[in-house]
Amino acid sequence: MKLLGNKPNYWWLSMLLLIIGMSAIGLTSSLNPSLFNLPGNHLWANVAWMITATIFVLMMTPGLSFFYGGMVRRKNVISTMLQSFIVMGFVSVVWVVIGFGLTFGDDVCHIIGNPSHFFMFNNVGVGNVADPISDVSQIGLATTTIPLALFALFQMKFAIITPSLITGAFAERVHFAGYLLFMLLWTILVYCPLAHCTWHPEGLFGMLHVHDYAGGIVVHAASGVAALAGAIFLGRRQDSGEKAKPANVPFVLLGAALLWLGWFGFNGGSSLAADGIAISAFLNTNTGAATAMITWITLDAIRGRKPSAMGAAVGAVVGLVAITPCAGWVTVGQSIFIAFIITLACNLACTWKGYSRVADDALDVFPTHGLGGILGTVLTGIFAYDFFAYDNPAMVSRTTFFVNHIIVILGVCIYTFVISYFLYWLTDKIVPMRVSSWHETIGLDASQHNEEYDRAQHDADVSDADWFRSTEEN
Repeated sequence: MKLLGNKPNYWWLSMLLLIIGMSAIGLTSSLNPSLFNLPGNHLWANVAWMITATIFVLMMTPGLSFFYGGMVRRKNVISTMLQSFIVMGFVSVVWVVIGFGLTFGDDVCHIIGNPSHFFMFNNVGVGNVADPISDVSQIGLATTTIPLALFALFQMKFAIITPSLITGAFAERVHFAGYLLFMLLWTILVYCPLAHCTWHPEGLFGMLHVHDYAGGIVVHAASGVAALAGAIFLGRRQDSGEKAKPANVPFVLLGAALLWLGWFGFNGGSSLAADGIAISAFLNTNTGAATAMITWITLDAIRGRKPSAMGAAVGAVVGLVAITPCAGWVTVGQSIFIAFIITLACNLACTWKGYSRVADDALDVFPTHGLGGILGTVLTGIFAYDFFAYDNPAMVSRTTFFVNHIIVILGVCIYTFVISYFLYWLTDKIVPMRVSSWHETIGLDASQHNEEYDRAQHDADVSDADWFRSTEEN
């Protein structure tokens, strides 16, 4: 069978049928004229700040695409950037259909939410989050001053960037369709349960007094461990032993700058209000990034390397990761210490030669995001206790608080690694995850997308016949 003269791709045909099905289901929803009648019981400063913060967090994903895209070789720039960028479309739809319900729907066994409560964003409007709505009873415990739709949109941006972070580990060798399937399954089976356990008022981690301000567990530890599993599953790149120059260092700097700027919404917005905690998080975020950037290039210089733009950019991002788990709950002085310690550990991990023999983590996602999120959670168990114990006589002891953070982060790493590895295996059975050796040689820009970042450079390596042959293969 041929469609429009071409051999059909059954994966994309299945995707089209899925979109048609969701569109048909969407027609069954009925209009509620009052759903977006904005009431007067909001704090308008909070609403304005959270709209701004939501925009900033979304900006981080294009920033990440520049950050990763500039690091890879010229033949893989577009494919690497697209892997981050495309998530904004796919995860947004998944979040609207069932993701928000799985994460913030009424609690089921303290592990997952009921997806039917917010299916297709039913009842998600501009009413205050705390308003009594049918089938919605528990989110009001989390925030009471912003519309439910705004809360859902802010959380959507976290769900978007998390799977994007994973892509750096298996860059330059993953099949685009296989990546999309894995990313959708991972969002549903890993991200949503972890986010529910962490941020839902009835979630398991909160019941254990384990806290994650803006994603040390949910975003960075989870994506870093999943990246490690992917690097191990997919195996080494054909020429991973070669030292290849990054395609565009200015792209890396631009991406780091956008991430730094967007992180103010990421951390500052996680207060869910324009309040003192948001200001504290804002200040600690900038301090952590600055400290880590200086620390990273200093460590490189001590080892005889020249201070580099790449080092400065990576160091700044590591500092942002480091402060994320406790940004609103620690002092500025503590943020300097936290950023320094974690940057030291991440820098050593990136340069540990034994790690490269364990897994070909192309852009060092686990040593930066994964290890940074894990250590940040551990230090949260040390430094955030005073914030939560203040005027709370029912608070657990300092030792219990710390030990519970250790237990939870270990459990999260084990769960994420096992489920992620299984999802790589399952996806590979449906849609191949690893590209062919020829496609890897020719580059993913040509083989996966029929596009080119630098035609002049490519002409020096590949003939026109080979180029067109690569783009015609499935």
